[in-house]
Amino acid sequence: MPRIPALLLTLLPLLWLAAACGADRDILERPEGQVLKVTATTGQVGDMVRNIGGDRVQVKVLMGPGIDPHLYKASARDVDRLWGADLIVYNGLHLEAKMAEVLEKLDRYRPTLALGETLDPARLLSPSGFENAHDPHIWFDVDLWAGAIPSLVRRMSELAPEHAAVFREGGRRYAAQLDSLNSYAAARLGTIPPEQRVMITAHDAFNYFGRAYGLEVRGLQGISTMAEPGTRDVQDLARFIEQRRIPALFIETSVSPRAVNAVMEAVRARGFAVSLGGEIYSDALGDPDGDAGTYIGMVRHNVDVITAALRGEKADTHE
Repeated sequence: MPRIPALLLTLLPLLWLAAACGADRDILERPEGQVLKVTATTGQVGDMVRNIGGDRVQVKVLMGPGIDPHLYKASARDVDRLWGADLIVYNGLHLEAKMAEVLEKLDRYRPTLALGETLDPARLLSPSGFENAHDPHIWFDVDLWAGAIPSLVRRMSELAPEHAAVFREGGRRYAAQLDSLNSYAAARLGTIPPEQRVMITAHDAFNYFGRAYGLEVRGLQGISTMAEPGTRDVQDLARFIEQRRIPALFIETSVSPRAVNAVMEAVRARGFAVSLGGEIYSDALGDPDGDAGTYIGMVRHNVDVITAALRGEKADTHE
């Protein structure tokens, strides 16, 4: 008999109670005129909801700054937030690995939307060794991330039709902002010399970023941080850095720097000095009060840090 995931065990009493009481989406309809209560898994998802919904939505985010969604396990408080939502929005594509099954099952009791699964599969990356699944880090291609806006606007409008005009205008405004952001990223990153256009981080979160903006991307841990790098992985990457004369490596706010530090030591042992290019944001936004506390701020921070490091300059991130 297959094992039931721990979070599902936590949720089962609630799900059984709802089923016994005949709970369905008709009964769960929110009173007209009230804000739409949305629970989002990641900061990137929550930020998109806020930008579209404005003051017509109330957004709760499960995973705050520095949280790794690949390893995240929901708490009892998170269960309350999920159960109390009018809409649950998540990234999907197995980003929320330990929560994926529960999120899918919750669709029977609460409206849910997986943003990544609304996108054209032809635009998604499917790296080798990732169990025939798509790379979930879709927000690193700004244009691709913007492609999820129409589906979110449509779903929110279905659940709160009296606010549909606000949601449509919010979606148009946010899409325009992301179009400007995409142009900014392409222009800044385009100034990196061709021979220096190699970005190395702890895990392969930046493949969409590399494809969109013309950088070669190397990560030590693969797509998911659930994979542990070995000594050979470290030595192979160190050899690559030394041979290509890569000037800088990057650490991620949601991933332990231990692996990157090991690579730096291995590179130095080979007689080549590689520097720490700076801290960038991968699977989580920054502090809400900082410049990287929004999706747009996070992308701009990353672009500025990466461009400066690979050009041999000091980034002005205002952090």
